[in-house]
Amino acid sequence: MAYDAEDTRRRIFDAAAAEFAEHGLAGARVDRIATTARANKQAIYLYYGSKEKLFAAVLRAKLEEVRASVSIDPDAVAESVGQMFDWYREHPELIRLLLWEALEAGDEPAESEGESERRAAFREKTHQLLDGGAVGHLPEDARVRACQDLLFTVMGLIAWNFAVPGMCRLVLDEETEQAALDRRRATVVEVARRLATAPDAFAAGSRSGAS
Repeated sequence: MAYDAEDTRRRIFDAAAAEFAEHGLAGARVDRIATTARANKQAIYLYYGSKEKLFAAVLRAKLEEVRASVSIDPDAVAESVGQMFDWYREHPELIRLLLWEALEAGDEPAESEGESERRAAFREKTHQLLDGGAVGHLPEDARVRACQDLLFTVMGLIAWNFAVPGMCRLVLDEETEQAALDRRRATVVEVARRLATAPDAFAAGSRSGAS
């Protein structure tokens, strides 16, 4: 059977995503990725260059996947947040990858590989809110900051549930993580709805940033 380069790359990518989500960058092992992917280590270095570049490629692709799958509707922020919650529930590996990145990046603020693309993607979502008239009661120079704050706030409302699912279950005093997440979804959607419609929710931070 002829060698299928694309299939090999896909197997490497899938194996690497699982390995990095479980062990992080430092703890991941290229030989385990190769074994799981049914590929040799040389193929991994040929296609991706290094373990660090493979991690960056996996994280970049996962972020692009959620960006392409879920958009924020300014007229239905709560519903959009519900869709985002469902996406993260089905793809918990992204939260783990982001946590590993934060833990292993150190204190250096230098831009990582692919960060400019990630900034652009978040700016796109911010402008979706702006173009839809979100926080339209604020002065023009404060609206961008308010929409950025709204976006990051709802991301935090969603992500923490999947960063610490066991804690979520304990705090809510539920028997299973599924029951806890069902409750959290309803709560997160309602909080997002109130934030999106509260006139002064992000006004203070926007004014201080614009001054």
